[in-house]
Amino acid sequence: MKHLAWAAIFVCWMGLALATANAQPATPSSPAPPAGLTPGQGAGYHDPRSPFKPLQEMDGVVSWSVLSAVTLRKEVKALVPVFPANVQSLHDKVVRIQGFMMPLEPGDKQRHFLLSAVPTSCNFCVPAGPEGLIEIRSRTPVKYTLEPVLVQGRLAVLPQDPYGLYYRIVDAQPLSP
Repeated sequence: MKHLAWAAIFVCWMGLALATANAQPATPSSPAPPAGLTPGQGAGYHDPRSPFKPLQEMDGVVSWSVLSAVTLRKEVKALVPVFPANVQSLHDKVVRIQGFMMPLEPGDKQRHFLLSAVPTSCNFCVPAGPEGLIEIRSRTPVKYTLEPVLVQGRLAVLPQDPYGLYYRIVDAQPLSP
């Protein structure tokens, strides 16, 4: 089951990459993203038609703008993430992060899920690139919700993750916002 979830994420990432590469100008039913940001870039695109409010910056919580500052370096057979010093300094540190849940397991309580900078709009699509997602491994189950969640745990910065993720939090526990 977990392999199917990862396969679905990979397929959606590929679709997102193709859609971004072949992007058409915005239409009235599809508002233009903010200047300098297209869907699939940065920490994701929060559609103004979304019923969910964008995440607000919180004291003591790592900002998605910090995590999305990663760049890519082209190597012979791959694009490799290059993390700025302030992101590298978070490696193996206990951090707090808020975001929207993307379950990877069945059920209303999740121990393994993705946290996204923007809400999901499709059950099978990824709303952001790898710089806008964090894999969460929680000690205690976290109740699934469409509202933002706040978790605390040990952050791993992943320069060579086999699934293409840039960040993972282990030993996570849910916090009250």
